[in-house]
Amino acid sequence: MKVSNGFANGAVAASALLALAACAPATSTMTPAASAAPVAEPEPEPATPEDRIAALAPVTQEMREDPAPGDWLHWGRTYDGKNFSPLDIINRDNVASLAPAWTFELTPGLSMPTPLIHDGVMFLHTAPDTVIAIDAASGQEMWRHVHAPTVGSTMKMGLGLGDGHVFAPMSDLRVVALDARTGEKTWDHEIQLSEPATDRSVFNLRSAPLVVGDKIIQGVTASAGPGGGFIVALDSQTGEEVWRFHTTARPDGPGGNTWNDLPVGRRTGGSVWDRGTYDPDLHLVFFGAGPTYDTAPLRHPIDKPGVTNDALYTNATMALDPDTGELKWHYQHLRNDQWDLDWAFERTIAVVNVDGQDRKVVMNVGKMGILDALDPETGAYLFSIDAETQNVITAIDPETGEKTIDPNALPDPSRAPLICPGASGARSWPPTSYSPQTGMLYLPLTEWCMRMGAENSTLLSAPGAGISNADHPDAVADGKMGRLQAMDVNNRTLAWRQDLDSPVATSALATAGGVVFAGDLQPALKAFDAATGDLLWTGQLDSNPNSTLATYAVGDTQYVVIVTGFANYHISAMAPRYQRFRADHGLSPVVQPTGPAAIHVFALSE
Repeated sequence: MKVSNGFANGAVAASALLALAACAPATSTMTPAASAAPVAEPEPEPATPEDRIAALAPVTQEMREDPAPGDWLHWGRTYDGKNFSPLDIINRDNVASLAPAWTFELTPGLSMPTPLIHDGVMFLHTAPDTVIAIDAASGQEMWRHVHAPTVGSTMKMGLGLGDGHVFAPMSDLRVVALDARTGEKTWDHEIQLSEPATDRSVFNLRSAPLVVGDKIIQGVTASAGPGGGFIVALDSQTGEEVWRFHTTARPDGPGGNTWNDLPVGRRTGGSVWDRGTYDPDLHLVFFGAGPTYDTAPLRHPIDKPGVTNDALYTNATMALDPDTGELKWHYQHLRNDQWDLDWAFERTIAVVNVDGQDRKVVMNVGKMGILDALDPETGAYLFSIDAETQNVITAIDPETGEKTIDPNALPDPSRAPLICPGASGARSWPPTSYSPQTGMLYLPLTEWCMRMGAENSTLLSAPGAGISNADHPDAVADGKMGRLQAMDVNNRTLAWRQDLDSPVATSALATAGGVVFAGDLQPALKAFDAATGDLLWTGQLDSNPNSTLATYAVGDTQYVVIVTGFANYHISAMAPRYQRFRADHGLSPVVQPTGPAAIHVFALSE
């Protein structure tokens, strides 16, 4: 599809989409409703796209703390990262009537995007280094801003909104501020490296910015970059850097004695892959950091008093003052990670029952599918829930959360042990969703494993840590690699699970309508009953989904949006593994989807 500047219509009519994607109610064990719930007469469209963008209200701090029900203002919708929507126009009784509303074709490339929606305008960070504004009711393009990076375009997860601007990270370590009504650039800040790093190509901006007050807080991934990852805060009015926090502890700073006495140039990793969350009551932001890939120098502790090989702040939750970047507390979920099994994902803030009392917690689920919950004020460990898809951790101390490692799960070139999950994780960057209505956290999982011996991939530096693919015993048993798992956080137990033929490739999205949405490699967008896990609806797609889902309202209409057709680390590992799994186990092959990269939007049919 050809697009141009201005108000070019990039949308395809719903009638054309219906021929593209057949959306039918799924077979379910629950009794279908006799008829859809009554729908109020739709109000006239309040404005043309031109009027809508001209009337767009600046997103204030008050809005960010309490978004309008029909808006999706953050990566995670709200500061607390629940990925939950209070909308209930689409609900468990009428979701079977979902049908395509519009689609918008995109340029393919590297991305794992999250649409943001405010006042009926959708903003999307897409490939290559492009930000677009679209009328969220019709799919009509309003403006686009194309950044020309000095390096190749890299995958990015989203945007930030604030004070009449859209804040976007770019592939050349720049963050730009765009006028939300016009797309015109207000400022452009180039993030500088910290000594001893000099090679900008090994650092990247993946996560969406976190906008708190007048600060734009941006995480940086490091991979093999000397000195590791970091977090910066920029002034929202000027783009100038205000503070910086290094996620690999410096030798002369707090936690500096946890790196086996390595000099700062040998400390790598600590990548900040996901956007942080924010608690306005405590005025703290919470971030996670990934492990290092240079595991060999940390494999065994050196014989020096006071020095450990824990490698802070890898696989840790960090609570920072958003004004100063001061570290208030940290909690390390897994010390000395020798498997690339990150705890780097979203930190969800919620009020749950802990020992009979409602209590605020900050919780996250690592690649192994284990949820850890902490006190957000102090970092004290509270409890864990294991999705039971891993074989690395044999026990968790109920008082401290300290993990006991199965010695048979350590990499070993002489026998290449089976380790579950694989390095891509039982869960990866696609976010979880927490519903305060059900008290359940909904977790997208993939059942796959790896062997760590002397062969194949050399992602990690530890001797004998070559990685090769292996099937998960549970997937072999039932022929299904995917799972959507509900965790009952209040009772600290596993609730329902829905085993799926294909892996889930998107976030989970729970709504007040009692529905949980997720996209898999069938490829399809699916709706499940939030209380029981029953499959309620399937919407076929023509390309693999790979985005964070969102739902929003314009007038009296609620929409669900999914983005498909992009490449990223997760989908590039998952899709061929799924095809190979089916072939190896005599299952029918999946027809390779050939559709373009696109935004697909669904709404209730008339």
